[in-house]
Amino acid sequence: MGSPAERLLERGPATGAVPVRSARRNAGPPQDRSRRQVPRFVWALPPVALLSLFFLYPLFLVVQQSVRPDTGGTSLEPYSDVFASEAFREALGTTVWLAVGATVGCLVLGFALALIIAFVPFPGGKAVSKFIDVFLSFPSFLITLALLFIYGTKGMANGVWTDATGAAEGPFQFLTTPWGVLLAEITYFTPFVMRPLLAAFSQMDTAQIEVASSLGAKPARIVRRVILPEALPALAAGGSLVLVMCLNEFGIVLFTGAKGVTTLPMLVYSKAILESDYPAACVVAVVNIAISVGLYGLYRVVSRRVGA
Repeated sequence: MGSPAERLLERGPATGAVPVRSARRNAGPPQDRSRRQVPRFVWALPPVALLSLFFLYPLFLVVQQSVRPDTGGTSLEPYSDVFASEAFREALGTTVWLAVGATVGCLVLGFALALIIAFVPFPGGKAVSKFIDVFLSFPSFLITLALLFIYGTKGMANGVWTDATGAAEGPFQFLTTPWGVLLAEITYFTPFVMRPLLAAFSQMDTAQIEVASSLGAKPARIVRRVILPEALPALAAGGSLVLVMCLNEFGIVLFTGAKGVTTLPMLVYSKAILESDYPAACVVAVVNIAISVGLYGLYRVVSRRVGA
């Protein structure tokens, strides 16, 4: 006869019965069922809401105020008035040439310093590399104050000169000129170019440099033919970042006290705080934002082409 279990095995599964493994497979894990019930877009709602509340809504208010003149209603009159003013055109030109000049200076100086730190062994090289990371956290006005202590009208350099020569004032008066602003921006923003360059140099295969050197290539040729092509993506990234930051820099221009140097951020400050002309201030702010976003878009296109 056999045991009940043996008889059950001989008969096979009853009609309509579902095997245990098949039932478990069809049921699926409980966690998967709960995940399927929540649409994916729901998880994106909290960050989108925060972004809209703290960034997009204030930006919308700025754009809205830029088309509402003091006379009331909605009009593009504030744009026509600002674009026709000589102060705006001068501020735009000053902003562009300072940003481009500072970016070029940062690229040249940052590339040279990064080459030395990465490929020229010297005592304290690692400490200098670590200091660059710390330097990036410094506020821009701190560097400007340091330059004022050294090259300002009452700074150390002028003090040493007047004490030694008995002159009424020292020869270093450039810090309150556009060239002083340019020097301060290059000093502050150069590490922003060096950081991606040092990261790129640390991943380079030094065998290529050794082979080129063994074949008799001079250092300048090695830099031009071997190192520079590898550094182009990092240069594009650092240069575009510096350009956008220089276009929006406010603290350096304010703390240098440069006479006759008015950039777009300074013009926004002047229109809003000193003149209480909020539509004009918002117009200049919208222009500044448009330039920054356009440059960022250009950076994305360039970075894709150079492989950044």
